[in-house]
Amino acid sequence: MTAPLRINEALLIAKLAFEPFECVAWAPQDGNGELSLSVVDRTKNRVSHAQIPSSAYSDPVQLEHLLEQARKELSQEGYTLQSWSMPH
Repeated sequence: MTAPLRINEALLIAKLAFEPFECVAWAPQDGNGELSLSVVDRTKNRVSHAQIPSSAYSDPVQLEHLLEQARKELSQEGYTLQSWSMPH
């Protein structure tokens, strides 16, 4: 069984998943447990955005799936990302 991720671990993993782009992540102050992720290019234009519930970002398997899906969508839109794999 894989240990649940803390929010800081999930943020670091997400940041690395979208290089060379910047991944800006934050937890809204309303306390709903969601994590907001925005991927921005060098000119600070947002190229992607996602809301991830705590149940997904705390589970390494679900987080990996969501990040891989977001990477695939960016690639299909013509963005080139560095290779990445989920740390284990």
